[in-house]
Amino acid sequence: MKRDARPLDRNERKPVKLRGVAVRRGGSSVDVVLLDLSYEGCGIETPLELEPGEAIKLSILCRPAIDAVVRWYEKGRAGLVFGAEDPQEKAYLTRRSVRVALGGQVSLRRLGQNSYRVRVNDLSPEGCKVDLVERPRVGEHMLIKFDGLEALDAEVCWVDGFVAGLRFQKPIHGSVFDILLERLK
Repeated sequence: MKRDARPLDRNERKPVKLRGVAVRRGGSSVDVVLLDLSYEGCGIETPLELEPGEAIKLSILCRPAIDAVVRWYEKGRAGLVFGAEDPQEKAYLTRRSVRVALGGQVSLRRLGQNSYRVRVNDLSPEGCKVDLVERPRVGEHMLIKFDGLEALDAEVCWVDGFVAGLRFQKPIHGSVFDILLERLK
C-alpha cells in the first residue's frame, strides 16, 4: 500500500459513480470512475498506478479539468485532493494503514462521563470512524472499548456532524486486530 493521509477537517464524501478522465503531467490520459466526491476531493478507480503527491488534471462530464493531487493509491483505487499543488500545503494526519469498512458496535466514553454504545464505521490498527451521541472537540481524548478488549485511549482527529475520526494512543497489535475484525464483521 502506498501512503495515505486524511485532512483533519475533511468533509464526508458522498458515494457516486461518474466517468471521467485523469491527465498526467506528460499528457497521457486514462479513463477513471469517481467512487465518492466532496468539495475537497474524491476517490477514483483507475487502471493506472498513480504516485502519492503526483499532480493530475481530472475532467468529469465534459467540464473543465480540475487540478488534483494524488493522496494515496492502492489496488486500482486512489484518493485525490482538489486544487492543491502540494498535499503538504494543508494540515494532514497521516494514516499508517488502510481502514476496513464495517458496521460493529463499541462503547465510547468521554473522560468524566458515562459510556454509551455507538456504531464503528471503519477500523484500522491506528484508529477508526464512529457515529456519535454527543459531539466532542477535535483534540479531545475519549475511551473506546471493543467487546473482549481493554479500553483504548483515543484522540478525536476530526468531527463532521455526528461522525468523528479517532486515533488510538497505542495501535492495536496486528494479530489482535485480525481477531477483532472477524468479531465485528
